[in-house]
Amino acid sequence: MWQRHKLKPRYDVVVIGAGVHGLSIAYYLAKNHKITNVAVLDKVYLGGGNSGRNTAIIRANYMTVEGVHFYSESLKLYEELSKELNFNLLFSQIGHLSLAHTDSALNGLWRRAEVNKALGVNSRVIWPDEIKRLVPALDTSDRPRYPVKAALYHAPGGVIRHDAVVWGYARGVERHGGEVHPRTEVIAIDVKDHQVTGVRTDKGEVIRADCVVNATSGYCTTVSKMVGVDLPVVTHPLQACVTEPLKPFLDKVVVSANLHVYVYQTDRGELVMGSEIDPYSSYSQGSTLETLESIVAHALELF
Repeated sequence: MWQRHKLKPRYDVVVIGAGVHGLSIAYYLAKNHKITNVAVLDKVYLGGGNSGRNTAIIRANYMTVEGVHFYSESLKLYEELSKELNFNLLFSQIGHLSLAHTDSALNGLWRRAEVNKALGVNSRVIWPDEIKRLVPALDTSDRPRYPVKAALYHAPGGVIRHDAVVWGYARGVERHGGEVHPRTEVIAIDVKDHQVTGVRTDKGEVIRADCVVNATSGYCTTVSKMVGVDLPVVTHPLQACVTEPLKPFLDKVVVSANLHVYVYQTDRGELVMGSEIDPYSSYSQGSTLETLESIVAHALELF
């Protein structure tokens, strides 16, 4: 899929982080700007950070004008990206429902719907009878602890295979002349007269480059400190879980802010479930039983 390369002594650009952001930076530098002498370095495997550890939901029905504009462009990009990369990213626009269980939550959905409508996003408030038609398994009766009052339905929203996005961009980088180097950790960034001059790796290589890109997501502060920059970024874990395959019964993304849970079913039958970020700062990639039990318990309340 991508070749193994021997690191060269100099590149025009070195990108630290071989996730979606890092690989896409290298891809678009080559494709749009003809900058092909680019190396993407990662301390583990491709997509071994956040890119391979997220719930892969794509939507544009946000509340703020800035958020809607940004994510609308993202949604349009993903609709054509499989064709552009010549790699099936398994993007499924199955539809996205944000549930309201209280009057306050419903008012919030109305405000989002109006913002979305004004900015051209396909998003509307729907009621329990239509919710039941879209998601027959969902309990829309008055029996649950928090009965469903309404939902914001965003038909173009959906899910994608995050690992496929990583692999597709990696192939694109190689196709345009760039290089991808997994398991090559940057341990230092060289600076001379306030100008970056290159990086040093855990294997002892010294690589010269006039431009170094920090695309390490939650680890960006640790990389920026290599050049004496303290970024105002705090990293929090966000836990999620995946079940074993089950008989298909859910073909929409269902989100409940009141219950602090979201859930959808993959094409292989697994349920993917997540919640809010943990309140403490950490770089841990592990899970806690208490959080997983809470996610599952709240998801079960929906059905």
